[in-house]
Amino acid sequence: MTQKFLVSLIPVFLYLIMLLYLDSMKLVRKKLLMMCLGWGIISAGLCYFINTYLIGIFHIEFESYSMLFAPVVEEILKFSFLWVLIRRSKIGFMIDGAIYGFSIGAAFSFVENLYYLFAYSSDENNLMVWIIRGFGTAIMHGGATGIMGILCMSALNRKSNLTVSTLYGALAAIFIHGIYNRFLVSPLLSTLLMVIITPAAIIFIFNLNEKSIRNWLELEFDSEVNMLRMIKKGKFSDTKTGGYLISIKEHFQPEIVVDIYCYLTLYLELSMKAKSVLMMNEVGLSIPKDPALTDQLNELEALKKNIGRGGCMAISPVLKMSRKDLWKLSILRS
Repeated sequence: MTQKFLVSLIPVFLYLIMLLYLDSMKLVRKKLLMMCLGWGIISAGLCYFINTYLIGIFHIEFESYSMLFAPVVEEILKFSFLWVLIRRSKIGFMIDGAIYGFSIGAAFSFVENLYYLFAYSSDENNLMVWIIRGFGTAIMHGGATGIMGILCMSALNRKSNLTVSTLYGALAAIFIHGIYNRFLVSPLLSTLLMVIITPAAIIFIFNLNEKSIRNWLELEFDSEVNMLRMIKKGKFSDTKTGGYLISIKEHFQPEIVVDIYCYLTLYLELSMKAKSVLMMNEVGLSIPKDPALTDQLNELEALKKNIGRGGCMAISPVLKMSRKDLWKLSILRS
């Protein structure tokens, strides 16, 4: 029983630890990671009842259901919480999308394999079955949801809308899950392919994405420093950006214009702090949390409400607030 427990439940979490180790930018937050693990457990329980109900009501054979319907139900349910995090800009890059997604799939597979251990342990004494479940099926669950997060964030970063991005990720995860369940090759070969290809693909994407993060940090940090310096020196109006903001003054009431400038200045300061945190994380250093940060973030939200949607749209060409930009401010609250 101990051997079955170890080979069927432990490997997927070792892969998760490896992914966390590879996250040199420390993008993953412990609170969200715990919530993802929790959702993986909950979604596994929900899928058990949904799958049992659908098999019973439609009288579908288990093998047919596992190949055609289970991948759809399970991947959509697993991804639903990850989608909420993406929708609320809690995820900024493919890396954290992959880790949060993999953690959901890891917890899902843990519950599923635990169920099979207790339900069929006395009937199935072949250790290879549990090796396949632990190294193949479990990694498939984690990898499919992780890849769903990667593709969804990749599409969003290419300016696709959330619906299209979700569709890309969902179809890929369902396809991977469905192909695995069909066992087009032997179960052992399927397991070997899953163990090798899934982590290799995620690690490759990690390396590419970290380069893009560093480029993003360097380019935007320099531009924000220069913009803030010009504002502090009172020379902002001499820049193209300052000239643009002067040109929109006539469209807003004077007090709204003041709030727009205050919002711009405070946003730049907080953005630079967030980027500093990321850069320090990469070299293994931590910055003590500024006690004034919470008040500054609340003030930023208040200013955003004051300037309204029109004001936000007016300054969007200046700040270019993408999902990554909204996400980076959220790390200051953690």
